[in-house]
Amino acid sequence: MPRPRHCRRVAMVPHVAYYKPRGVPLSALQCVELAVDELEALRLADLEGLYQEEAARRMNVSRQTFGRIIESAHKKVADALVHGKALSIEGGPIEVTEPQANRPEPPCRRGGPMGGPHRCRRRGAGRGHTT
Repeated sequence: MPRPRHCRRVAMVPHVAYYKPRGVPLSALQCVELAVDELEALRLADLEGLYQEEAARRMNVSRQTFGRIIESAHKKVADALVHGKALSIEGGPIEVTEPQANRPEPPCRRGGPMGGPHRCRRRGAGRGHTT
């Protein structure tokens, strides 16, 4: 059994769940699934221009894990663009935080010593979309 993934901090859950080529019905397209944490990695590295170490700190993962996340995200986006596939954004163990400077962010706890509830949310467990 694989080890469970730790929560990844993301600044927001996207309002748009699909991107697709214009003029082609979604039902006629193959779909590439991009996890919310992969979108966050793209935002931090490519849009904000952060180094991997700082981006990893913001997402509450190691630099090596961030490198794997961003590599996977780049491959999925490239596959969707080059091969004309739809891009679905959902899923993954995430913790949504407000992006505020100088504010300590709480750790993702899985019922730890403070007895707090599990704040990590797994989004989009299902894969069969019919929209």
